[in-house]
Amino acid sequence: MNNDILQRLTATIAARQGAASESSYVAKLFDKGEDAILKKIGEEATEVLLAAKSGDSAQLVYETADLWFHCMILLAHHGLSADEVLQELARREGVSGLAEKANRKKS
Repeated sequence: MNNDILQRLTATIAARQGAASESSYVAKLFDKGEDAILKKIGEEATEVLLAAKSGDSAQLVYETADLWFHCMILLAHHGLSADEVLQELARREGVSGLAEKANRKKS
């Protein structure tokens, strides 16, 4: 899979983080703060669930894209990017989900 889009989105989000809130939706979310970002993620997650339950594959993809985008905004709010998430997924690759969960309980 090509992660160029994630890098471009990360750069766009970073550029808009310091912009005037009147200039972009992302800037407006940053200005409103973390609670507004979290609320939006909750809304998007609910929309993903509803799309999944509806059986509409195109809507599920659309809503998942919205959720991922808003999660990227939250990551940027915390000084993180999609790269850290991709690194964590790479770390987990090939590890049984059951084993990974058991290791979390030991920590």
